[in-house]
Amino acid sequence: MFRFSSTIYATVVTSACMLASTYAYASDIEVKMLNKGSDGTVMVFEPALVHVSIGDSVHFIATDKSHDVQSIANMIPEGAQTFKGQLNQDLVVKLDKPGVYGYRCEPHYGMGMVGLIVVGKPVNENAAKAALASGIPNLAKNKFIKLFAEIDSK
Repeated sequence: MFRFSSTIYATVVTSACMLASTYAYASDIEVKMLNKGSDGTVMVFEPALVHVSIGDSVHFIATDKSHDVQSIANMIPEGAQTFKGQLNQDLVVKLDKPGVYGYRCEPHYGMGMVGLIVVGKPVNENAAKAALASGIPNLAKNKFIKLFAEIDSK
């Protein structure tokens, strides 16, 4: 009986370790869509800058109403999948390509409600920065400049 119990115990522990290691490789990072951030800034993603590994997911949470999230053309890695959520809805985005992903809330883009995701190394950072020269509202552009500076400081 003792050997049987030891075998069952070993099997359970081994299975638990295998499951834990499977989930250790992929994370789900949460980003809230808010009317007011913890620092008092209005219309924000919190956090606005996240660093994840290839294969991780970012879960955008519609904490407050009237927000959506969508990737910005020319601010995602070449070959990466674009994403676009619906107003007042959560969205989970799995990220398979390394680089910088710029995103926005369409209704509040002009108010600077934008953010960046860095997946692995920011291999397309220069291309994403270059996109700031064309058609980005000033408040959004200023926010992106701060976020890029934060990436470059690390």
